[in-house]
Amino acid sequence: MEAYRIETSLTKNRALLLQNVPFRAGEMVEVIVLPRRKTKNSPPTYPLRGLPIQYEDPFGSVAEDEWEVLA
Repeated sequence: MEAYRIETSLTKNRALLLQNVPFRAGEMVEVIVLPRRKTKNSPPTYPLRGLPIQYEDPFGSVAEDEWEVLA
């Protein structure tokens, strides 16, 4: 089965109109509607991916002064 991609916009009343599709009149088709993929101009999903990581004090305690049991 071949797939045909058509990009279009919804009308103001949220209707979808497909024109000039490569099928015969009366032929059964399956329609799957997906939102358009993000463009290159959209912000990245993981902006810190690939950046170097540096730990200042990897074995130091964290928030030690906030533990009530140690007071």
